[in-house]
Amino acid sequence: MSTAITTEARTAPATYIPSAETLGTVLAPGARPPRPSALSASVTFGWRAMLKIKHVPEQLFDVTAFPIIMTLMFTYLFGGALAGSTTEYLQFLLPGIMVTSVVMITMYTGVGLNTDIEKGVFDRFRTLPVWRPSALVGMIFGDVLRYVLAATVILTVGLILGFRPGGGAVGVLAGIGLLVVFSFAFSWVWTMFGLILRSEKSVMGVSMLVLFPLTFLSNVFVEPTTMPGWLQAFVNVNPITHLVAAVRSVMAGSPDAGAITWVLASSAVFVAVFGALTMYRYNRK
Repeated sequence: MSTAITTEARTAPATYIPSAETLGTVLAPGARPPRPSALSASVTFGWRAMLKIKHVPEQLFDVTAFPIIMTLMFTYLFGGALAGSTTEYLQFLLPGIMVTSVVMITMYTGVGLNTDIEKGVFDRFRTLPVWRPSALVGMIFGDVLRYVLAATVILTVGLILGFRPGGGAVGVLAGIGLLVVFSFAFSWVWTMFGLILRSEKSVMGVSMLVLFPLTFLSNVFVEPTTMPGWLQAFVNVNPITHLVAAVRSVMAGSPDAGAITWVLASSAVFVAVFGALTMYRYNRK
């Protein structure tokens, strides 16, 4: 009896080996679906970014409440002191506040990227048979909606308070277009930081350290001619200064060709330099 038990214990379990016919039934015959194009993949990832806003609507606080607070606070805080009239100062201030608010929220591109990396989401994206940069490009595409929404909120509040753009609807659309182009390019700076830094708090801290001097040491609130000479030297090479001058000029109906050219050229440089650095780091991470 013990011998029978030992023999039965030593018997290996049967292994099922599927036949070729069975495998052919399970695996769908026919041609494989075509690989999605770079644009299609990027748009799909952009749609994912917008769905995140849908499920977490609190993310829109920084593009709705914050711009309104900025517009009201600086208009009524500095308007009477600097221009003698809040309405007159608003004509000068509103394009600058629009630039400040939109450029400020570009840092959330890097914060969101860092969060997805820490959660392991991008490990899955890297295994998909799609254009490699599409996950990053799509994330920035999704943020473009936030830029347009923030600019629209500020413009609406400004119109209610008395802002009257001399360039009309065409000038306003051109100004928002320049702002969105620059913000899209500037977002690549924060994607690089999102890949390099270890936590989202680090990304936010470094971003604020860079953005505050760029936005406040510019021509957003006052003309640079009222500043000391050493400060004017920095303000005159500040990319935000040229962006504000370009947006302000097209909204006023008198486009500044030099400022507009500078904005477009700097946007191309940001994409070429920081986009390349971001992809190099992304491929090696």
